[in-house]
Amino acid sequence: MLRLTDLKLPLDHPADALAAAILRRLGIEAAALTGYTVAKRSYDARKRGAIMLIYALDIETPLEAELLRRHADDPHLQPTPDTRYRLVARAPAGLPLRPLVIGTGPCGLFAGLLLAQMGFRPIILERGKAVRERTADTWDLWRKRKLHPESNVQFGEGGAGTFSDGKLYSQIRDPQHHGRKVLTEFVKAGAPEEILYLSKPHIGTFRLVTMVENMRATIEALGGEIRFSQRVDDLAVETDADGTRQVRGVVLAGGEQLRADHVVLAVGHSARDTFAMLHARGVYLEAKPFSIGFRIEHPQSVIDRARFGPQAGHPLLGAADYKLVHHAGNGRAVYSFCMCPGGTVVAAMSEPGHMVTNGMSQYSRNERNANSAIVVGIEPSDFAAYDGSGSPLAGIALQRALESHAYVLGGENCNAPGQLVGDFLAGRASHDFGDVQPSYKPGVTPGSLDSALPAYAIAAIREALPAFDRQIRGFVMHDAVLTGVETRTSSPVRIRRDDSLQSLNTRGLYPAGEGAGYAGGILSAAVDGIKVAEAVARDILGN
Repeated sequence: MLRLTDLKLPLDHPADALAAAILRRLGIEAAALTGYTVAKRSYDARKRGAIMLIYALDIETPLEAELLRRHADDPHLQPTPDTRYRLVARAPAGLPLRPLVIGTGPCGLFAGLLLAQMGFRPIILERGKAVRERTADTWDLWRKRKLHPESNVQFGEGGAGTFSDGKLYSQIRDPQHHGRKVLTEFVKAGAPEEILYLSKPHIGTFRLVTMVENMRATIEALGGEIRFSQRVDDLAVETDADGTRQVRGVVLAGGEQLRADHVVLAVGHSARDTFAMLHARGVYLEAKPFSIGFRIEHPQSVIDRARFGPQAGHPLLGAADYKLVHHAGNGRAVYSFCMCPGGTVVAAMSEPGHMVTNGMSQYSRNERNANSAIVVGIEPSDFAAYDGSGSPLAGIALQRALESHAYVLGGENCNAPGQLVGDFLAGRASHDFGDVQPSYKPGVTPGSLDSALPAYAIAAIREALPAFDRQIRGFVMHDAVLTGVETRTSSPVRIRRDDSLQSLNTRGLYPAGEGAGYAGGILSAAVDGIKVAEAVARDILGN
């Protein structure tokens, strides 16, 4: 089979145009083309009104060898790569201890799935509830202002990505095809097959719920075990005479101790109590950069017209997204993050008395507003204003300070503080909302966001918004809405690990995924879970 790439056709090409384009490109007769499948489809929207679809195709033909010789200088015609994933190990019979996985976000689920597929029968511990119970608890916050600290957007089966846009693309290098393994398993669990070939695949919250349940069933059928409402409160660590530290298990909130020599730590970026426990236990942590900002909302139609022009609304294009960055004069980088086309802004706090926003979309992406975080990069040197101790947990102190202040600005009733973009740029408080009604529930309290972030962040965002308007006309429309605050963009700590993917100073402990500082988003977190599962398997087998 041959892979033909960079085949461009107009957006509204007829169904038979692909086959005709293949024949023209390769210079063969119709009889020599025995079949083809779409390996990837993207679009080029640089010329509004003349958007092109770009295909990569896997072609079946008896003329493979001849075509490769004839097109030897064409980088867009090559043998189809083998992207099948192969398990790296098989568990021997009679293993005395089962590996533990802490967390059931994308990283923990895939670490558990791979360990189960290799026969290691993992035990997976989740502090929150199963995904449907967790969904009900999350709606309690959104509809009734009732926060469940152990069952919310951050904690529970599926992780924070369950309540998101469900984006399944990443910029990570992936020579071992771990990403393809993730997408294939998602399709087995109920995701649409289009995620295997679309350049920017997404799933949406409702589909993710069912997929997570199906993945749990697969893990259990393979001998794995998932325990909910099982928060890990401590690690059992032994220190040898030579100073080598070895994990020997975990202690649960109820006092139960589980023995294990291999523990995967996939706790997510909001497990602040877990980070504090690890620090107290001497596990090597360090503060890391992350970003803070607001959510911005526009009518989706404004973004569609700006990106696609007269072809806005075409079913193959769907709701338009964007990716923006601006380097402000004060040295800060401002950028869009977690853009949710046709979505909603949601409450994402996990601690009482705090306010956090996030974005979410369904698969259809058909809500009225587009939303995205507009965030400013911050460094560990910025944390000293909130915690001058130099602790690796200082970023958490910054997050908590901003979140508690946002809670006060919102009215101390789970409302979020908000402001019209026009008022924000003019430096005046908002008193009501206009054509763009904020989607955040329970509600948004209009006012001024000037005190919601450090002054350098406010200044950088004020400078960036007009720059973004030059790329997307209408971005600074007066009635666009800013909602605060966005503080959980990534983990504020990194749990350092070595080349074997174990903790830098605690053998048997495998920090993984977004919470440990090694991923960002569903796909990269899932890939990291696979890599860590492989490392655990190799260590168990002595490889």
